[in-house]
Amino acid sequence: MNTGTILLLFVFAYFIGLLVISYITSRNADNQSFFIGNKKSKWWLVAFGMIGTSLSGVTFISVPGTVGKMTSGDYAFGGFEYYMLVIGFFIGYFIVAFVLLPLYYKMNLTSIYTYLGRRFNVEAHKIGSIFFIISRSIGATARLFLVVNVLQIFLLEGLGIPFWLTAAVILLMVLLYTFEGGVKTIVITDTLQTSFMIISLIACIVFILSQLNLSAGEAYTVLAQKDYTHFINFDVNSKTFFLKTILGGMFITIAMTGLDQEMMQKNISVDNLHNSKKNMLTFAVTLLIVNLAFLFLGGLLYLFSMENGAVYGEIVNVVNGQESITNAFGFKDASTGAINNIMGDDLFPALSLQGYFPLFISVIFIIGLISALFPSADGALTAVTSSYCVDLLNMNEDKEKTEKLKKKTRMTVHLIFTVIFFVLIMVFKAINDKSIVYLIMEVAGYTYGPLLGLFAFGILTKYQIVKKYGILAVTLVSPVLTWLLNYFVTHNSDYKIGVELIIINGLLTFIGLWLIRKKS
Repeated sequence: MNTGTILLLFVFAYFIGLLVISYITSRNADNQSFFIGNKKSKWWLVAFGMIGTSLSGVTFISVPGTVGKMTSGDYAFGGFEYYMLVIGFFIGYFIVAFVLLPLYYKMNLTSIYTYLGRRFNVEAHKIGSIFFIISRSIGATARLFLVVNVLQIFLLEGLGIPFWLTAAVILLMVLLYTFEGGVKTIVITDTLQTSFMIISLIACIVFILSQLNLSAGEAYTVLAQKDYTHFINFDVNSKTFFLKTILGGMFITIAMTGLDQEMMQKNISVDNLHNSKKNMLTFAVTLLIVNLAFLFLGGLLYLFSMENGAVYGEIVNVVNGQESITNAFGFKDASTGAINNIMGDDLFPALSLQGYFPLFISVIFIIGLISALFPSADGALTAVTSSYCVDLLNMNEDKEKTEKLKKKTRMTVHLIFTVIFFVLIMVFKAINDKSIVYLIMEVAGYTYGPLLGLFAFGILTKYQIVKKYGILAVTLVSPVLTWLLNYFVTHNSDYKIGVELIIINGLLTFIGLWLIRKKS
């Protein structure tokens, strides 16, 4: 039995385990079980499970790759600079815990966008939900594509399995185990998957340290000597300048966690506000530790590669007659002398699945990778289904439909979004971006910005919006203006707009709402 077949058997066994959990947790499940877990979720389970949802395949694969001197467009994270973004995330979680969670519990919300309807009008409620559905669908499928693509390139392509079939089968797996139980199921499955992901992380670190014959402290010293451990970028014009990275990370957390139905759906499934706050703060502290461990792993992966003959170099790309140079890191082809680039997202998978690590580490990597895949996909699919049913179909308010008919409608919506996710994954395959973490942050800046502006205006002011379609106009114009500003600044100055894109978009939305407010 070859290595690929063995790894596929582990993937299959893992999925069977998820189905068993789904069967147990979904017995006697109703729509409230699907949407908010009947508000009976244990806070410590939610906190631990949310780690897996937040990290996903992006952290598992992309974050270790950022440690090298990589470039992706105008980004150039190197060393541990990504950690400044994590510090911003950490600050943002406190704002979510002490500002947004009390609001959601006070209003006893199933969907957090119900707040916009009560604060403004039905138009705001629907727009908030639509922006969330677009944002989460794009973000989740980008993360899902990353993992599916790794499985395809390093495992399934050699078996003659096409990419579209891999994507379809994985989405079918996710659909099957979330179809009935929803949040009630994924609170449990996410906890299991987070456990496997962290075990995989620790096992890989221990293995590489043993291969390099270094202790953790000695390895850090070597990384520091090679300038892999610097945290702060002092270049004000850079997209990764530390102050704007921290500030951008903070607002990304507020928007992508605090104003995101998927993340909040799990939090408001906890029985009371006090426990929900404990969940959020425990989650925040844990993420500081886990992200630092992933960056340390990234440094070790580069050290291990160099010990085994990998080198830095450049690759010349020719597109439409124009040459561009990309930083590269990898092993030289013996016949051509060209570098087989494994920098960025390909680093961890290439070492794990191309014979550089032993089989047991490959198995651990695959389990960790699958564990990173499912939490981001199952939660997103459940959340967009919930938001569509509650916010756009008004399912909770509909007294005429029976519970059975509502359940049938919800399942139909769930199936439709599975198909939409598949289409989006195929779009990302066509784009084929090599460092998906940056793409996700940029897309979030455009799609979550209007949500940030809407909620900020609702919480920080007492004004109403009375103009018909006024909110719609503002939330459509703001991302366009943000894109134009980004384009103008990028092409006419040395300054590069990075993760602060979401702040600019949110501010423009806030200003637009201020201009159309009811004056009295």
